Amino acid sequence: MTSYRLAGGGLINRQMPQSFTFDGRAMTGFAGDTLASALLANGRQLVGRSFKYHRPRGVLTAGSAEPNALMTIGRGGRTEPNTRATMVELYEGLEAQSQNRWPSLEHDIGAVNGLLSPFLSAGFYYKTFMWPAKFWEKLYEPVIRRAAGLGRATYEADPDTYEKCWAHCDLLVIGAGATGLMAALTAGRAGLRVILLDENAALGGYLLSETALIDGRPASAFVQATVDELESLANVQVMARTTTFGWYDGQVFGAVERVQKHVAVPDATRPVERLWRIAAKKAILATGAEERPLVFGGNDVPGVMMAGAMRSYLNRYAVAPGKRVAVFTTNDSGYALANDLEASGVNVAAIVDSRRDAAIAYSGKAQLVRGGFVSNVQGSKAVEGIEIWREGQRETLDIDSLAMSGGFSPVIHLACHRGGKPRWSDEHSAFLAPEGLPDLTLAGSAAGVFGLQAVMISGAKAAEAALADLGVAHDSVAMPLVEGEIVPAPAKPLWSIPGIKAKAFVDYQNDVHLKDLGLAVQEGYGHVELAKRYTTNGMATDQGKLSNVNAIGLLAEARRIAPAEVGTTTFRPFYTPVSFGALAGASHGKHFQPVRRSPLHGWAEKNGATFVETGLWYRSAWFPRAGETGWRESVDREVKTIRSAVGICDASMLGKIEICGTDAAEFLNRIYCNPFLKLPVGKARYGLMLREDGFIYDDGTTSRMAEDRYFMTTTTAYAAGVMNHLEFCAQALWPELDVRLASVTDQWAQMAVAGPKSRAVLEQIVDDDISSDAFPYLGAKDVSLLGGRLKGRLFRISFSGELAFELAVPADFGESIADAVMLAGKAHGICAYGVEALSVLRIEKGHVTHNEINGTVVPADLGFGKMVSTAKPDFIGRQMVGREGLVDAMRPQLVGVVPLDPAVSFRSGAHILKKDAAATLENDEGYVTSSCFSPHVGSTIGLALVKGGASRHGEEVQIWNGLRNEFAMGCLVSPVFVDPANEKLHV
Repeated sequence: MTSYRLAGGGLINRQMPQSFTFDGRAMTGFAGDTLASALLANGRQLVGRSFKYHRPRGVLTAGSAEPNALMTIGRGGRTEPNTRATMVELYEGLEAQSQNRWPSLEHDIGAVNGLLSPFLSAGFYYKTFMWPAKFWEKLYEPVIRRAAGLGRATYEADPDTYEKCWAHCDLLVIGAGATGLMAALTAGRAGLRVILLDENAALGGYLLSETALIDGRPASAFVQATVDELESLANVQVMARTTTFGWYDGQVFGAVERVQKHVAVPDATRPVERLWRIAAKKAILATGAEERPLVFGGNDVPGVMMAGAMRSYLNRYAVAPGKRVAVFTTNDSGYALANDLEASGVNVAAIVDSRRDAAIAYSGKAQLVRGGFVSNVQGSKAVEGIEIWREGQRETLDIDSLAMSGGFSPVIHLACHRGGKPRWSDEHSAFLAPEGLPDLTLAGSAAGVFGLQAVMISGAKAAEAALADLGVAHDSVAMPLVEGEIVPAPAKPLWSIPGIKAKAFVDYQNDVHLKDLGLAVQEGYGHVELAKRYTTNGMATDQGKLSNVNAIGLLAEARRIAPAEVGTTTFRPFYTPVSFGALAGASHGKHFQPVRRSPLHGWAEKNGATFVETGLWYRSAWFPRAGETGWRESVDREVKTIRSAVGICDASMLGKIEICGTDAAEFLNRIYCNPFLKLPVGKARYGLMLREDGFIYDDGTTSRMAEDRYFMTTTTAYAAGVMNHLEFCAQALWPELDVRLASVTDQWAQMAVAGPKSRAVLEQIVDDDISSDAFPYLGAKDVSLLGGRLKGRLFRISFSGELAFELAVPADFGESIADAVMLAGKAHGICAYGVEALSVLRIEKGHVTHNEINGTVVPADLGFGKMVSTAKPDFIGRQMVGREGLVDAMRPQLVGVVPLDPAVSFRSGAHILKKDAAATLENDEGYVTSSCFSPHVGSTIGLALVKGGASRHGEEVQIWNGLRNEFAMGCLVSPVFVDPANEKLHV
């Protein structure tokens, strides 16, 4: 038997003892305990240190709002810092460590900050670390970063798995206390598809701590019977250990389920956490209310606890909070605690009630102090006594534990996640949810209703309203009868307490105290959002669940206005912290992002491709053949074959967008900087897409397939971005235009067939006349294939500089058509080639990719200045592309680079320096954007962006790679190394 465990009672399983350690010290609890209740049962009140002053802190609550009892749980890859001990289920072998202390929790050297507290008031950082400026990087920032944080994350890999799921229901009930249980039962019996969620391991909420009888039996028995019935209904899904963390557009709720966080060694076949996205037609918020602390001197001393939490530890976990307890309350709930304490044999020394005229009858043994206040707590690491202030007089009382209750704040966070603002209610002395929420109903204490009988009725009525909205007939549910409860009527809030001598804390974790808020008002930061940032109130891991309303009340008093005028800060997801593992799900390691395989992936595998990851795609890099000793040998062969015969390459990864509508031509004319309005049907055109600032965003070809239908290709990397850009332009910039967009990247398999013999090969596949006269360069049309067995699209465009075509067919036929092309080209020496050979071909031809279109270039930089239309009335980027700095002749411009010695190579990223300049970044003239070995030039070649490069052809330069300490002498030349007259394109 541990020191504070009661001999009987509670809902713990005394037949299943659980051993655990805290800071290396062995302790014992029972199945059904939380880590917090087990620590308290072992007489451990000091469990942590605060962030700023490193003050001793104890367990304050019994739920997810806990700001003090933060632990590091587990070891190795399963180490989890900043875990709330009040939410951790005790299990055999659990290892817990306290945080934010050194060398030990009992003797923390950081506590010296408490002595410096007069100098560490609100705004200290802003006022102190601004000068001298040079100290910031050398002294201030390193020290602050080292001091920041509470727990420390592990560097070891997490061995567990996580997953994400979708769920759909008619009614989502959030919270499984008395309100939520009745709402779920009412809707479940009527046949609705119901999901009932609760963040705790055991459903029932505060009913599990209640001593009142329901239908003549204990409240816990009523909970068990109700849960059993709900779990027996096929249309009801009951989910414990599941926190709803956000409400999003489309009536989607985010929730995280702790599947195996309550075991020492998780089952490897199941996830430890599961992220749910729940689409609900209707939802009921039955999250209850959070009890508010009171702001008095020493209200953070270990042993000071919320009254409701103390009642939970007493009745649910059979833990006595102390040997001699006092209760400080502003409402009737303190008397329910006092009655339960006395019934359990705990000595209640006093009930201090701030109300002079409290109507509740009390017949216990405790000293009753009406119209009094607890002004100060005596003790440092444990409560030793309290000072009571009444009518200007002080008296002291020896106790070892203090319960406090300052009223109740409805838990309405989720109701405000979509922009609604809470509204202050003088009747309830609390903020209530905004009105008129779409498809979300608040019930029970979350709606300002108190008392078990009343909240049950509220839950049932909310479910009946949802049934009516959904058109579902139902029978009324008989309401259980509650006996012996004390209903805490709304009390006048108590913000300021007289007689305070010690620090009175508002935000426990961040050490924000009463004077900090007064200073914020005095220095002009009295607005609630400014005060939050100036004092850090509400910025702790509990996100102000306990502190915000008190802070608002104190700001209101300091500014002499009502809390309604102060308002609240913005409520945002997440309601409680969500692990990165849950957010990532299975997306880690090789599954960090989805893998996309082109329709020709199987064809490439059959032909022996070596694949490379490019963005989301697996692309064929090269196709080695027997006897080839390295990738360069394979790539050189592929390049030579294309220049002399024919090759086929998978181009399916290009972004593909269908653009239709009577205004499609005008739309494209505004999107591209070059003209598109008069592009004939059956022709393709290369286009440059600018950003608003005049820099190039993307390039590609767009073909006019009919008067009102275009087919656009984009670069692989920017396919999604371009689609988003077009959608924004169509919907936001020019909604008057008749234009429709569809991404069809996955609908088409596209292959490039390039080389002087490409026409001869395709003539065996394509039924139409594709001679030069019938199908000239930049032709585009729908074609018939293989004797009319299939329809496709053919484009006469080239990225290699050779006679070339791109053939697009429906994705399901891609592999078979590629096989047919290979068969038709066998007599012509066809080869498959990958992106490495494609890169060599395009560099030889001086074609650019996003290596050159790097976000800092305009068309003129790449030699495309004449493409920028001066005749069009407008296009995106027109107003900015002509800025003085963007037409400067000394801007970086595209040039070719070759080494003076063909035996010397250089790499992409190398800097260009003048011939005799020192190798420093101050002398940088530009850099190599792309490089390769060219089997046709017989040396390494490259493209570079060099200052004024267009006028520097023939100049000798240094090519310097500082990372590898490589130097090469080179020459700036034309960026077109092969067929500068473009004769091959028009064969």
